[in-house]
Amino acid sequence: MSMHAAVQKYAMLQHPDVQGKVWISLVRELAYDTEDVIDKFVHHLGNGSHHHGGFKEYFRKIARQLKTLGSRHGIASQIDELKARVKEVKEQKSSYKLDDIAGSTCERSVVDPRLSALFVEEEHLVGIDGPRDDLVNWMVEDKGSSTKNLKVLSIVGFGGLGKTTLAKEVCSKIQGHFHCQAFVSISQKPNVKNIIKDVISQVPCKKEFKEDIDTWDEKKFIVKLRELLQDKRYLITIDDIWSIPARDSIKYAFPENNLSSRIIATTRIVDVARSCCPRGDIDRIYEMEALSDLHSKRLFFKRIFGSEDCCPDVLKQVSNKILKKCGGLPLALISISSLLANRPKIKDEWERVSRSIGSALEKNPSLEGMNSILSLSYKNLPPNLKTCLLYLSIFPEDTVIDRECLVRRWIAEGFICEERGHSKQEVAENHFYELINKSMVQPVEVGYDGKARACRVHDMMLELIISKSIEDNFITFVGHGQTDVANRHGLIRRLSIHHIDQELASVLANEDLSHVRSLTVTASACIKYLPSLVGFEALRVLDFQGCQNMQEYDMNGIDKLFQLKYLSLRDTDMSKLPSGIARLYGLETLDLRNTHIEELPPEIVQLIKLRHLLIARYISMYSDEHSWIEATTKIPDGIGNMRNLRVISGFNVIKSSLGAVEELGNLTTLQELHIQLDGRGSQEYKKHEEMLLSSLCKLGRCKLPSLWIYSSDSTPLQFLDSWSPLPSSLQRFQMNTDYFFPEMPKWITPKLTSLAYLDINLVEIMEEDLSIFGEMRALLSLVLTFNGAQNERIIVRGHAFPCLKEFCLFCGNSGTRPTYVKFEEGAMPKLEKLKVPFFVSMAKAYGFSLGINHLPCLKHAVVVLKNRDATSSERKAAAAAIRNEANANPNHPRGFIEENAEEIFTDDEEEGSTDDEEKG
Repeated sequence: MSMHAAVQKYAMLQHPDVQGKVWISLVRELAYDTEDVIDKFVHHLGNGSHHHGGFKEYFRKIARQLKTLGSRHGIASQIDELKARVKEVKEQKSSYKLDDIAGSTCERSVVDPRLSALFVEEEHLVGIDGPRDDLVNWMVEDKGSSTKNLKVLSIVGFGGLGKTTLAKEVCSKIQGHFHCQAFVSISQKPNVKNIIKDVISQVPCKKEFKEDIDTWDEKKFIVKLRELLQDKRYLITIDDIWSIPARDSIKYAFPENNLSSRIIATTRIVDVARSCCPRGDIDRIYEMEALSDLHSKRLFFKRIFGSEDCCPDVLKQVSNKILKKCGGLPLALISISSLLANRPKIKDEWERVSRSIGSALEKNPSLEGMNSILSLSYKNLPPNLKTCLLYLSIFPEDTVIDRECLVRRWIAEGFICEERGHSKQEVAENHFYELINKSMVQPVEVGYDGKARACRVHDMMLELIISKSIEDNFITFVGHGQTDVANRHGLIRRLSIHHIDQELASVLANEDLSHVRSLTVTASACIKYLPSLVGFEALRVLDFQGCQNMQEYDMNGIDKLFQLKYLSLRDTDMSKLPSGIARLYGLETLDLRNTHIEELPPEIVQLIKLRHLLIARYISMYSDEHSWIEATTKIPDGIGNMRNLRVISGFNVIKSSLGAVEELGNLTTLQELHIQLDGRGSQEYKKHEEMLLSSLCKLGRCKLPSLWIYSSDSTPLQFLDSWSPLPSSLQRFQMNTDYFFPEMPKWITPKLTSLAYLDINLVEIMEEDLSIFGEMRALLSLVLTFNGAQNERIIVRGHAFPCLKEFCLFCGNSGTRPTYVKFEEGAMPKLEKLKVPFFVSMAKAYGFSLGINHLPCLKHAVVVLKNRDATSSERKAAAAAIRNEANANPNHPRGFIEENAEEIFTDDEEEGSTDDEEKG
């Protein structure tokens, strides 16, 4: 703990010198080695017996001591060596006088990299016109007395996207509407007096107003600024706010004087942007987006060649590589194009730049500004988040990193500690969302609950964290082109293999792999050249996801990995588990999804620490979370002993024994259960069905939050009507099956106060059913598949579904009865995402009205035209009516009419939408 604290303390220095870096590296390696020795000691010499006292126990203890004599001697020697190293680092700390350096507050003088954004000429800007004009119109908007209020605009986004530039451009266009304006930048450690003094210096005032200004305290500064601005229509830009406390420290300095004053705030942190805009109906948060491919090329080539059309053909391919790395980030495009403008226009030279962007960030003066901007965000992270972010460099470029897999890996690596009132899982998930909140990673697939299912790292940020990982000996890369395996300091601690051949295999064969904590092999690596698992005795994480030809790799020795907590064979062609897996007694996650494994060995039930057993096979994927899944894996008897299980995906009820189905009810800590039911009508199925119901009733009492049932046929699920007691803690129910409930299941009632996601098939949707759904106040996402509706109408009444954010309505089959769908005013007031069928022939009698215009929060709509018995003119009229409703919606939803793949754009979006189309 002392070593880790020392590393954290000195690593937080803004600019440590060479000696400081060397010492930090020594302490870090020492901490790693100490942990390894302790882990080995606990494993080899820990008391294997849980019995206490007695004659037999005495002899058992003596025998164990004799057997472990060699191990004890070896570990004693290692401990002596560690003590000597501890003494050495302590002496170096004193000789380097590192305590003086750590306590010093002096920092190297660095030019603020944001300054250039304030003085860039308008003709050099690209892709800013649309966002700027949109924000300008909103800022000067004055439709009534209510808009005389102070309005706040928050511009939020990743470092280098151009937030400061956009804010400056908006200001320059609207400054004539205001009596005064000021632009101030907030540092990571803001000084309130200096900030307000800066504002006052930019606002016209009498000389005597500033008398004795240097003697004012914070309170007087705030009072005086309020006095100065009280009778003025002011425009203030506060650039780069890093925290909510920083924003709170100055917010009262700006009075709400009912003169249509405006404040613009820029930040990288979503929570800060929200805190600046507490009044959703008045204020606005604008999320910066990367430049489109077209604008990226325009900016890049214009700065190098003076024109976007002058790039030689020989450089186009490498240019596209560099553009892809820049990922639409204006700062990266400007920095790298400035670097290339001074280099020879030779393909090999540009290829070198493309390969070495990561290492050049810190070494090349042309990239210093970009490095400073990106590093600001990294340096502002607390130590635990820095570790979690660096870990993302393990994954190859463009990887969509699954949240659940990542969180489980963090826990297995030992990065996460329980906090008061929060489990490791909850703490790790909070870290994931905090990295998104701080714009360090990009969210992917944001769901109905507002949570991202995955994330992606921008290529420029990836280059930075790869560079940091190599510098800190955090991760060693093989076949990445980033570093030479042999040319590094310290032992290999984490190994990420992107590519491996015989030559690289021989290099690894000469390395000490006994300290490697995680081994990640990407799908493109040739598995047969990997070193034997026997050498990886310290492994905690082993990830083969996507690897093929697994039969070429010898998995013998896997049982020696006594510290292994996470094992993924997902998406591999593995057909049989190695027998040694059953002896991985510390394993917490076993991911076998999309493999050819059809049966788990009986010994698997000995893994009593296992928390996540993932064995489902995905047959095909559809949008809106509709997935066909096949659970072909037989679960062995004895699963009831695995009391730590939180997630089981892929439990085939019929293939497993009655005993295994019965034991399912003993897993009282289960949080998520995915089961497959096939084999309707058979006597065997009836017995399994009764036993499953019994187990579900037990789990219902133990608060099972999530149940997913799927089958490849129409196996009936009416037995669920006897589900008792009511699963009041159920948060998610999903069915992927051809079976349709003939009527609403009895257990679905408004008393399900926790149910947030419901996916269900009904033969016929009754008005009473809609009423029940509409009263479920926790419901955020509703997916209904139906064959018909009462009176051939589905009318969503006003005031129903108060919290629903997603609503998807699917036709069950080609025989679905034509049904008219309509949203009344006031219905689904928070709905953001909609997918519905629109039967043209039925809707004609109602003027082709759907009611999209009545959904005030709608962001995305998909309307599937059903043209049965409809003429061509009726189809066109229906599409036009839907488009008009979308345009009339105050939230301007985007979407398309699926039948014709025709986009529903508002008038503003139709103009100049070339870039969006190209981007799409």
